[in-house]
Amino acid sequence: MSKHGKVLVAMSGGIDSTVTALMLHEQGYEVVGITMKTWDYASAGSSKKETGCCNLDSFNDARAAAVHHGFPHFVLDIRDEFGDFVINNFVDEYLAGRTPNPCVLCNTHIKWRALLKRADAMDCAFIATGHYGQIREEDGRYILSKGLDETKDQSYVLWGLQQDVLKRTLLPLGKYRKTGIRQMAHDFGYPELAKKAESYEICFVPDNDYRGFLKRKVDGLEEQVDGGNFVLRNGTIVGKHKGYPFYTIGQRKGLDIALGKPVFVTEIIPETNTVVLGDEADLGRSEALVAGMNWIKYDGVTDGMEAVTKIRYKSPGALSNLYNEDGRIKVRFYEEVKSIAPGQSAVFYDGDDVIGGGIIQRMPKLD
Repeated sequence: MSKHGKVLVAMSGGIDSTVTALMLHEQGYEVVGITMKTWDYASAGSSKKETGCCNLDSFNDARAAAVHHGFPHFVLDIRDEFGDFVINNFVDEYLAGRTPNPCVLCNTHIKWRALLKRADAMDCAFIATGHYGQIREEDGRYILSKGLDETKDQSYVLWGLQQDVLKRTLLPLGKYRKTGIRQMAHDFGYPELAKKAESYEICFVPDNDYRGFLKRKVDGLEEQVDGGNFVLRNGTIVGKHKGYPFYTIGQRKGLDIALGKPVFVTEIIPETNTVVLGDEADLGRSEALVAGMNWIKYDGVTDGMEAVTKIRYKSPGALSNLYNEDGRIKVRFYEEVKSIAPGQSAVFYDGDDVIGGGIIQRMPKLD
């Protein structure tokens, strides 16, 4: 009989998930390791070898750690579950002129649900991952908050986890800094793991070339969208672009247009294959409309509630007020925020706690 119960640990073969499994094992949990195969690049026509969470070396590293410490390990193929939903959404969002965050979608709808399904089948009371965040119970509600190490905090990509999922999730790394986790890897006898490079790529875009991925996934896409207009805010046509799906809000590099000054993508209009350019000041917005909400700390918000809103993973966040509007949330920022991109996540914080989050639907146009 284990000291704390049985836990299914997602193991990618990297330092964070490996230390998570070994830490819980040392604490007296009955650990079962599982490595999820989400994607293979051959099916997308990519010539680059599989990297990150989906390569054979990582699978072997995870299994070796489990065998060495005496707990079982399984490989779970969820390519079908992952591909239909996450990949199709990724493509559809870019074709709609938005900028998706597939990691949020995967965590919310695929990985955690896949883990819970297998946890139930194996009689595991808990699931655990190597994400940097913290979960606590307060008055019957499970609250997600930032990890101690704000440089590694991943609460932003976990805003979609619902109460039933948070209740059974363990995030042991949330109380540690990355330097401490590296030291633990040394102490557990894995000095090479402590030096292992971290991957920040989207798992199914191994070369970080999402444009190439879209071209491979959508037959004839280049021909369909090539030659649209670059325009200024006043409608003046200033050049031709390579197709609206290949640009994102805030982009400055790779525009291949010379206007005598730096210009940025400020708006994408898929209906007319138009990309609007402007100065850096044109990127600022004071409002955003957010849909598809998941509430964590509270069961909704009252009009005017103050929160710090993050509109991208590495954003420091901006002070704002939240207002209910027809099932959506209108965010009004105290000061203008640059490069708000429809399709990205907006996550609301009360101090370190996640109030909730949703998907940015649109922001007001400039006058």
